[in-house]
Amino acid sequence: MQAITLTGRYVTLEPLAQEHLTGLQAAAADGQLWNLFFTGVPTKETTQQWLDTALALQADKKALPFVVRENSSGEIVGTTRYCNIEMNHKRLEIGFTWYAKRVQRGAVNTECKLLLLRHAFEQLECNVVEFRTDWFNQTSQRAIERLGAKRDGVLRNHVIAPNGRVKDTVVYSILNNEWNGIQEHLRFKLERHSASC
Repeated sequence: MQAITLTGRYVTLEPLAQEHLTGLQAAAADGQLWNLFFTGVPTKETTQQWLDTALALQADKKALPFVVRENSSGEIVGTTRYCNIEMNHKRLEIGFTWYAKRVQRGAVNTECKLLLLRHAFEQLECNVVEFRTDWFNQTSQRAIERLGAKRDGVLRNHVIAPNGRVKDTVVYSILNNEWNGIQEHLRFKLERHSASC
């Protein structure tokens, strides 16, 4: 899968690169996101290792990571990626997503998902796009549900976290035949946001 840039009204998704290190550190510091035990947000000290791992997965064609740049300020406000890519089965996951606290619950996540889903369904011709989150990450679950994704179930004792905690993973998905409705829903949400600004 080739690196791409996806541009919307509020955000631009740029291919992750080494030059984004400082911007990612600043975004994670807004809200000290690494303190949420159920996320994988890096600290200032671990961001380089996190970035190296993401770039290695991209080199192995296992992921396509992006930074999220806010168009109005030009600042990096988060990151997201395509992962668990199985193009022979026309499926992938959108994950490893986190945003600076100041842009949460606004237009940023909605537009990021609109851009990523549109590319996945219309250019990559995916049959399904999946989302996964930690059982304890209620905020993420609500955000995924607000997109219109359906909850498929819970993978019990799915993975072991770096601290040794055995995690349950909640799985959601959007099917290609649901895309038109989901796209209309996300555009409506963005229009409402624009009208309220």
